[in-house]
Amino acid sequence: METKTPTLFGYGKTTKAIAKAFGPCTFYDDNVHKPFTDDEGNRLIPSSEFDPRYSTLEIPSPGIPPEHLLIKRANNLQSEYDFFAEEMPFSIWLSGTNGKTTTTQMMEHLLRDKGAVAGGNIGVPLAELSTDDPIWILETSSFTLHYTNKARPNIYVLLPISPDHLSWHGSYEEYVNAKLKPLQWMQEGEAVILPREFADRKTDGFVIPYDTTEDLAEYFGFDLTRIKFKGAFLMDAVIAMGIDKILYDRTDYEQINAFVLDPHRQEELYDAQNRLWVNDTKATNIDATVAALQRYKDKPLHLILGGDDKGVELTPLFDLLKTLNVTLYTIGSNETRLNQLAKAFNIPFHPSSILDNAIRSIDVNHDLNSVALLSPAAASLDQFPSYAARGDQFKKTILSLS
Repeated sequence: METKTPTLFGYGKTTKAIAKAFGPCTFYDDNVHKPFTDDEGNRLIPSSEFDPRYSTLEIPSPGIPPEHLLIKRANNLQSEYDFFAEEMPFSIWLSGTNGKTTTTQMMEHLLRDKGAVAGGNIGVPLAELSTDDPIWILETSSFTLHYTNKARPNIYVLLPISPDHLSWHGSYEEYVNAKLKPLQWMQEGEAVILPREFADRKTDGFVIPYDTTEDLAEYFGFDLTRIKFKGAFLMDAVIAMGIDKILYDRTDYEQINAFVLDPHRQEELYDAQNRLWVNDTKATNIDATVAALQRYKDKPLHLILGGDDKGVELTPLFDLLKTLNVTLYTIGSNETRLNQLAKAFNIPFHPSSILDNAIRSIDVNHDLNSVALLSPAAASLDQFPSYAARGDQFKKTILSLS
């Protein structure tokens, strides 16, 4: 473990955990305008005052982009993962555009009897994990991978990826490069599970490629009919079971079926009239919304769409929507853009501005045969403090319907 006291960039969850374990530390943060000391004895200083001459180790909050002044000035930059590289136990890193959290949780569920714990982007910083635990399962963001150069996984799992965080990485190519970075560190005999389109990338690891959930089930010898999960959750379950198979050569259908999904991802609920509403607020990008649409594609759909879409290309989503029996209810900062696309693709839509308006409009048209779906394909921060707050508001409004 590094003995140097790190300088920390960004006063966030990851860096606060490091300071609690190894501090007090000095933080540099854009939201600090005058230096002060917090209750833990940490010194907080405006970002503009960082002087690299007085720092021997800098650890950034993962979300700070490469073009930030702090990153450009740093001479000894190291990721959270690199900081723990020497003490990190056997580790499974999991990345991808969607499904990372659920798959990570499923892995922890299956491997808990072997002492596995989950952390990383799942909400538990590495500084809060114990290096005495035999297995770390780490949900790993492209931000963290970009800054990581020393730590490496023993197993790497890459879920399907699609354009995301392009403004942070600068291009889709750089986003892909970050996701594939661990391949260069894998050693002979160490498993790499990844989409077939990347199977030709150079690595010394043992590559298990896939296009579909069925590919993985066939490789590991799983009977999909014995797994209760559907849609995107089925792939999550199969990958988690695959890791259990690789490590301990066991297949436990009863255990995986006992896993309880978190709220806010294809969470089904019924109103007073027994009509189906689906809270999929965690669908903050196109791929997640497509997964939800595929699950309910055989039903008439009332889809609430919109928010901060980060400027991604939305045409692929509308190519799918035009093949479905769907009516759109548009909200959020990209509402005008969505309305224009709906007109261009001849898809019926109701401009709704805010979530409650969309729900009230759906209430008039929804019946026992249709599905009302909040799957926004966009982040929530234009109108809500988090995607969870958006989902909670959705559920609260539905429960108020008579």
